[in-house]
Amino acid sequence: MNFLDPANSGLLIAFASAVAVFSAILVVSWPYLFRSNLETRMRQVANERERLRVRERTKMEAAKKTSLRAEPRKLFKDIVDRFNLAKQAEDGEVVRMLRRAGYRGQNPVFAYVAFRVIGPIVLFAAAALYIFLILHLNKPFFFKLAIAIAFALLGYYSPAIFVKNKITKRQKSLRRAWPDALDLMLICVEAGMSIEAAFRKVSEEIGSQSVELAEELSLTTAELSYLQDRRRAYDNLGDRTGLDGVKAVVTSLIQSEKYGTSLGQALRVLSQENRDMRMAEAEKRAAGLPPKLTVPMILFFLPVLFAVIITPAAIQAVRAAHGG
Repeated sequence: MNFLDPANSGLLIAFASAVAVFSAILVVSWPYLFRSNLETRMRQVANERERLRVRERTKMEAAKKTSLRAEPRKLFKDIVDRFNLAKQAEDGEVVRMLRRAGYRGQNPVFAYVAFRVIGPIVLFAAAALYIFLILHLNKPFFFKLAIAIAFALLGYYSPAIFVKNKITKRQKSLRRAWPDALDLMLICVEAGMSIEAAFRKVSEEIGSQSVELAEELSLTTAELSYLQDRRRAYDNLGDRTGLDGVKAVVTSLIQSEKYGTSLGQALRVLSQENRDMRMAEAEKRAAGLPPKLTVPMILFFLPVLFAVIITPAAIQAVRAAHGG
């Protein structure tokens, strides 16, 4: 084909013009023909986030209506008002201690303060009644009185001892399950989930291992959706647990929120540190086992061993003596 021919050149110009017009129309209509799903996906993410917030707020409100906002029992409240113990009921240290034991709201605080008043009186009266009227102990009066006072002191300190034992058991459960929870949280964060969704997912999965940790993470998820200051929700998690490992993770979460640092790398390092700490604690307990077994071995194992070794010789000696 001769492109220099005027007829052919006109045909080429017409074809090029048609291609140019078609390309221009395609470029202009491309966004309308093939819409990007980015906007749709972002809208779905926003809707999912808002749905999570509404659900967690609903759970938080239901929890407050059922437990946290429940009015204290009239007996406990009357005792606190009668002895002017409102300052002790509002003491931040008492509230913090009860939260670490798993007791939240005003009712446990009033009950704790009331038991510290009722306990000494009841135990002192019961001990005095038993010692002076029933037992008829042949001892001096002041000795009997000292025994009754000792029971009164036991009644005063018994609520604190009970709460501290609950804190110890609760922290033990949290400490054992926390490294596994960090691994699950790391997987969720690296998969692209938000921190609220990660907390919610981990709380659902870790419940079979530690109910206490699942409860704390669920409460943190609700606070992240409910509280305006997210840092306060993280601080509350560290304050309720009282564990150094949890506080370190809380610090990393706060720094990630404030400075935009990588949360996945921080969680990976902290997870390994918590596992190393748990292994070191297990090795420490294993190293302390031999000294603890010394006394049981002396009392129970060695006498049996000596009996097994000496009894045949003693039997032979007795037979020889009788035969002689």
